[in-house]
Amino acid sequence: MFRTIIFAMLLLLCGTAPLHAQGAGGEWDRLTQEATALSRQGEYGQAIVLAQQALSVAERDHGPDHPDVATSLNNLATLYSFQGDRAAALPFYRQALTIQERVLGPDHPDVAYSLSRLAILYNMQGDTATTLTIYQRLLATAERVHGPDHPDVATRLDNLAMHYRSHSNYAQALPLQQRALAIRERAFGPDHPDVATSLNDLAQLYHAQGDTAAALPFYQRAHEIEERALGPDHPDVAYSLNNLAILYNMQGDTATALTLYQRLLATAERVHGPDHPDVATRLDTLAAVYRATNREEEAVKLERRAARIWAISEIGEPGGEDEGALVGEEK
Repeated sequence: MFRTIIFAMLLLLCGTAPLHAQGAGGEWDRLTQEATALSRQGEYGQAIVLAQQALSVAERDHGPDHPDVATSLNNLATLYSFQGDRAAALPFYRQALTIQERVLGPDHPDVAYSLSRLAILYNMQGDTATTLTIYQRLLATAERVHGPDHPDVATRLDNLAMHYRSHSNYAQALPLQQRALAIRERAFGPDHPDVATSLNDLAQLYHAQGDTAAALPFYQRAHEIEERALGPDHPDVAYSLNNLAILYNMQGDTATALTLYQRLLATAERVHGPDHPDVATRLDTLAAVYRATNREEEAVKLERRAARIWAISEIGEPGGEDEGALVGEEK
């Protein structure tokens, strides 16, 4: 969940939210791009300095109520969030939202985007009531703007349902997830990857309640759709397989769970090579199942191999030029 939040925040900083405005000009663009580049390098303090300068330029050139000012405010909020300073981020997000609502209107996509960022921040701060109010507003806006059966409505239903689910309000989450699935099946057909997303969500909801029998067919159908649409080596297929393996293991079907975990290991080795951290993760998981079924010798072998991979990933290959310091970008 945390990685998803960080990725969403990075999207905002990179300027992916579409703004209906003319750019503040070369200086603003340059400062914003430099701040973005620094943030990707983890230099948040320096990025904040440039983002503050970009904000000043936007205010100077366009006044306090221009969408570019809102963009700069959102960027500053994002950078403070990256630093873990949510208290500093909150007023910037609020000010950006106020500008966008006044200039663009309450139903504009940029307003919805800023509201989503605020919901994430309030949720991280533990303000459940405010988070819930925002998600309900976003759903109502999507229904009003797009109609009740639009895929954007399904997305808002998912957000609200996940919020309920995270607080164990399963009865409130279930009809929302069911409606989201029905919308996507009508909009995209029964074999679309977005339908698989809804199926996984429903499976996880039943799983969280301990109803593994109800969860299983949703996981199975989601996996079949993803494998057919995306291919056997896609990360979403691995995610579905892992969910299925966990469920079979919980149900006591160790043989099926082992088969799936072995397949996940083989896929990770084929896709990433034998010494990738994802391979180590699969080895550790498989070892735990072996140990639980009294296959101690096989478990130890896998754990030793995983430990060697983790060591390599932290210090780099022997004789290399600090290869462990090169980390790929998150999806």
